[in-house]
Order: sequence, then C-alpha cells, then structure tokens
Amino acid sequence: MAERQERTAPDAVLTRIGQVVMLHHAGDREEARRRLLDLWTEIGEHGQPLHRCTLAHYLADTQDDPSDELAWDLRALSAADEAEGAVGLRGFYPSLHLNLAADYVKLGRTEAARSHLHRARGAAAALGDDGYGDGVRAAITRLELRLGDDGGPGGESWGPPRQRPK
Repeated sequence: MAERQERTAPDAVLTRIGQVVMLHHAGDREEARRRLLDLWTEIGEHGQPLHRCTLAHYLADTQDDPSDELAWDLRALSAADEAEGAVGLRGFYPSLHLNLAADYVKLGRTEAARSHLHRARGAAAALGDDGYGDGVRAAITRLELRLGDDGGPGGESWGPPRQRPK
C-alpha cells in the first residue's frame, strides 16, 4: 500500500519547478531564473536525473546569453541520458534536441543545429498525438524551413500539425 501511494504521490520538486515556470510564462523572467537557480542549488549536480533534466531545460529558457542557454540545454540532455530509457524522459528528447538546434542557430553553428534537428525529428515518434506533440513537431518543421532543410533522408518533411478525428 505504501509503495502504491509513493508511485502516485505528486513529485514536490516537479511541482515547484512547474510553479516557477508559470511565473516565467507570466513574464517575470528574472525572478523565475533566480528561483530556478535556487532549486538547482538545492537538488545539486547529483539530484534525480528527471529533476535535473526538467530544471535545466527550463533554466535554459531564462538565459539572456545564447552560450548560457546552450550550457543549460546540454545539462538537460546529459541528465536525460543518465536516466536512459526512463519513461518520464523519453518524451523530452524531441524538445531537448530542438532547443539545442535553436541554440546552435543563435550561435551561428549551422551544422551542429542540423545535427540536433535531425535527432529531434528522429525522437519525435515518442511524442503523443496531442497539443504538445503537435507543437513540437511544428517547431521542428519551422526550424527545418529556416535552415533550408528538406526533412532529411528521402526529403520527407512534416506538414502542418494534424487534426484529431472527431
């Protein structure tokens, strides 16, 4: 019984991260960055990979300098790789690689951007057929178009997000 409660109990760290992300989305980037950095200090470099991945992923979004953004996105990917195969992280890979591709574009490193963009597209099979999945797939397509990418081998590029049957 205790084990079952443990599995269904909300994750306090992820809840706290989510609250700070809402603050960021409301427009308080500086305060969000400060609170996320405080959480990073709290969980440390050796905290649970899911926590580190999520936290670094969102910390990257609060950075002003593209090099700092890249560093946080690389930390997020590293944490995800540590927990290889973890169900909670598989769906992060398309977004992680997409963000890295965007970071490399900002830094003028087109080939690195293309490499991560191809990895994002390859990992996109893990995305659900929902708003989040459609949004990530659409962002991949937009970045492909921006880079003049034809969608990879076979020239297959995704079209606009699909509508769910009613």
